Amino acid sequence: MTPTLSPNTQAILLLIAPLIVGRSEASPDLLTPGEYKRIARHLYELQRQPADLLSPEAAEVLKECRPVIDEARLKRLLARGFLLSQAIERWQTRAIWVASRADAEYPRRLKARLKNNTPPVLYGCGDAAILDTGGLAVVGSRHVDDALIEFTKDIGRHTAHARRTLVSGGARGIDQAAMLGALEAGGKVVGVLADSLERAALNREHRNLLLERQLVLISPYDPSAGFNVGHAMQRNKLIYALADAALVVSSDYEKGGTWAGAVEQLEKLRLVPVYVRSNGETGKGLEALRRKGALPWPNPETSEALAQALAVEETPKKDTPGQNELSLSVREEIEQTYEIPPSLLPGDDSIGSQLSDSSLTPVDELFANARESLKTMTIPKTDAEVATDLQISKSQAKKWLQRLVKEGMLEKLSKPVRYRLVSSQASLFERRD
Repeated sequence: MTPTLSPNTQAILLLIAPLIVGRSEASPDLLTPGEYKRIARHLYELQRQPADLLSPEAAEVLKECRPVIDEARLKRLLARGFLLSQAIERWQTRAIWVASRADAEYPRRLKARLKNNTPPVLYGCGDAAILDTGGLAVVGSRHVDDALIEFTKDIGRHTAHARRTLVSGGARGIDQAAMLGALEAGGKVVGVLADSLERAALNREHRNLLLERQLVLISPYDPSAGFNVGHAMQRNKLIYALADAALVVSSDYEKGGTWAGAVEQLEKLRLVPVYVRSNGETGKGLEALRRKGALPWPNPETSEALAQALAVEETPKKDTPGQNELSLSVREEIEQTYEIPPSLLPGDDSIGSQLSDSSLTPVDELFANARESLKTMTIPKTDAEVATDLQISKSQAKKWLQRLVKEGMLEKLSKPVRYRLVSSQASLFERRD
């Protein structure tokens, strides 16, 4: 991971990050996740990116963002450059890296699986390449007996012996037992933390493991942030998204982060197959998860059996067989970086053919797909009607329609303003303004 932050990442940090340095407090102006999504989409519609807020044209860009976020508020956030430089220096001295969704180094698994719920910024320490290796997620309660701790350590050891990555949350109890078992056996481990990444990165027991690229610690929250129940709940989806399958070793019934995260996977996200411990006294929580669709853990005794457990798919994949991986990465980058509705994403064949043109940008791809959609327009439509059909904003529809008028594909009618095809079909409509 490069120690130099990209201009896009710097701009995103200024907009959403608390930048906790020493006793400094987070700015009350910070954009909420929803507000950041809106301004990211608006910048895309303007064919701009977050870095443009720090460019020589920043004043003009800020004016263009007035309909979305108060300009004075944005200026106050972007003026935190000195605080950002202090935070960056602090992170670098602790070997903490930062990546935003706009960076190529950002984990592809998170982009592909979490889509619009992907954290805009990810902080980490250790080898980021481990984040895209998949593996087994192990989660469970904080307060468990010694027997369950030893059982969970064995799961970690077995995962390491099978040369698969173990993913967990770093909390006391089951999380730490699974991670410790895998690390003691020489395996690779991903710890997704809800708080205190900086303290964990400086932990003497972690330093050698981080340097030896055996352990990577990540968090979507400021490295100095303390514990927050909401953060602990939200980070659960990252644990599941980074794995190929998940095992719930223990869970309370209808309460706690382990229960909430597992139910979210089973009933909503369905990112990976979810297993529950099947031996010993399982308890009401695990039995309830079984009824919601969780699978009994097969207790694999060989590396091959563990690989089979990780390969189980609870629902069929939507991707077509043999889909080109490079095509998929382009689709992910368009959808996640620019947050565009699926209706405007090119089909897989379209993406594959366009890759031969190295000058084609994601914006060009989306416009080309919109052009093809509008070729089927049989009656004149207003810009608002086109925006509804394409599931885009009215301002974006208006820009694309004006561009198609210049290209000669559409013509603009007035009283009222509408757009229609300039083609053999045009003779079917009255040619009067």
